[in-house]
Amino acid sequence: MDAVRVSALRERLAGTGWLEAVGGFAGDLRRAVSRRGADGLLLVGTEAYEPWHLAAHLHDEAAWSDVPRLAPTLLRHRVPPQAPAHLAHGLRRLTEAGRGATVLVVAPAAAGGTLLERVQDARRHGATVLAVEGAGPGGTAPSGLADLAGLAHRRLAVGTAEEEPFDLAQHLVSVAAGQRPARCAALQRLAALAGRLTAGPTVSRW
Repeated sequence: MDAVRVSALRERLAGTGWLEAVGGFAGDLRRAVSRRGADGLLLVGTEAYEPWHLAAHLHDEAAWSDVPRLAPTLLRHRVPPQAPAHLAHGLRRLTEAGRGATVLVVAPAAAGGTLLERVQDARRHGATVLAVEGAGPGGTAPSGLADLAGLAHRRLAVGTAEEEPFDLAQHLVSVAAGQRPARCAALQRLAALAGRLTAGPTVSRW
């Protein structure tokens, strides 16, 4: 990320309330996976975007924060032959998700009909649905389906589908979800992390 874009991103975050929005969203995520009867976190992207980064960081935060249920099961639109066990879960898991499950959808662009249908199944069966959305191409949901904003119990709108800021948003969500409810300290850590991530090298993918 070049210096001009770093500066623009920092200016965009400063004083906008966006870090507070991230903290609130991440707090809901943490509460969803920690509540009594919680039954795991299912993480899914769009057909064109698999959220490897967020999966890796949530696994790290689950260990560091002693909240094991933050460690997600990554669901894939296409599971290649010979995929390792932890990367061999398809969208069928959404249809099977019930009360107690938490579904986190990461969509830099519009979610397709197949994904929306599976997420709607999960919500109907009692799962809690959260979504991180970018500013990808619009589009309408297929007939009879709500769009992702309509299906999510809580939604974080990033406002851009560009790779660096969208990845940054996911970093911030994972860090905040691992925080205990100490609001001021958490927000200070988010602000510091935003500066480090925009100035340093990207984290290798899962």
